[in-house]
Amino acid sequence: MLKITKTQENGELKELELNEAVSGSWFNLINPTREEIQQVSLVLGLDESFLNNSLDADELSRMEFEDGNLLVITNVPIMDEDGNFDTLPLGLIFTPESVITVCSQENKIISSFNEDTAKFFNTTQKANFMLSILYRAAKFYLRYLNIINKQTESIEDSLRKMTNNKALFQLMEIQKSLVYFTTALKDNQLVLQKLLRIVNANSANIQSIIKFTEDDIDMLEDVIIENKQASEMVEMHRTILESMMDCMASIINNNLNLVMRFLAAITIIMSIPTMIGSFWGMNVPVPFANGHFGFLIIIIISVFATAVAAFFFNRKGMM
Repeated sequence: MLKITKTQENGELKELELNEAVSGSWFNLINPTREEIQQVSLVLGLDESFLNNSLDADELSRMEFEDGNLLVITNVPIMDEDGNFDTLPLGLIFTPESVITVCSQENKIISSFNEDTAKFFNTTQKANFMLSILYRAAKFYLRYLNIINKQTESIEDSLRKMTNNKALFQLMEIQKSLVYFTTALKDNQLVLQKLLRIVNANSANIQSIIKFTEDDIDMLEDVIIENKQASEMVEMHRTILESMMDCMASIINNNLNLVMRFLAAITIIMSIPTMIGSFWGMNVPVPFANGHFGFLIIIIISVFATAVAAFFFNRKGMM
């Protein structure tokens, strides 16, 4: 999907056709077709590989200059319909005239920049627009982390009542999501710090593409702080979850030991009447064989011996 928009003088976001694209336009490519990539490449004079880089699901966060254009790839969080979390690359491409965003699928970070929120951003102010996207991405990491935290607490409550494989698999999915978040945030932090160093150095490469004002530099520092906070929060939740998984493994092993100990005690107790009955079932002379109350005496002995064994095992905490 290709959508071209531009912020007007009255602050509204106006959608444009490809042949109407002018300086300050925003080209938004979501899961684009090859024809759309070719069209944008032809109109803006960009190499197609510059646009295709962001469509690789395994692309790492990075920043590079090429032929007077700037490419910033950042990894943003996504949540699927099943409530699982992942990250995917989002490409931000800046030419001297326009802004291009490229992503392999729809995401809430880019979709939040629309006609309804147009007053909060301006496509003609490229530095501010880029930082707004990066700031929103860091915010979504924290938002999804809150959802993950609630999911973890719910699973923990269910595991307190009964241990089941479904809950454990859910914890494994959450743990995997946190690993994705941790890796993405660390890579994003490196890109942001590199961008800050280049801006502070007043590099001619970036100044020819994007003009950073003092306010933009302050906002970039805020983005770095927000991204660092998200990274630390994710790392903290990941550590807590790993401790929880280890604790659950210990609890499962302990429960198994208790069950095995209980079954061993029951097996020993139930073997006492069997053993006594086996002795008196032999085809040899035994006590009480001719007694009128012989059977009753054997039953009383068996019950007494069983009760003594049960009392002993109960005192030892095995029942």
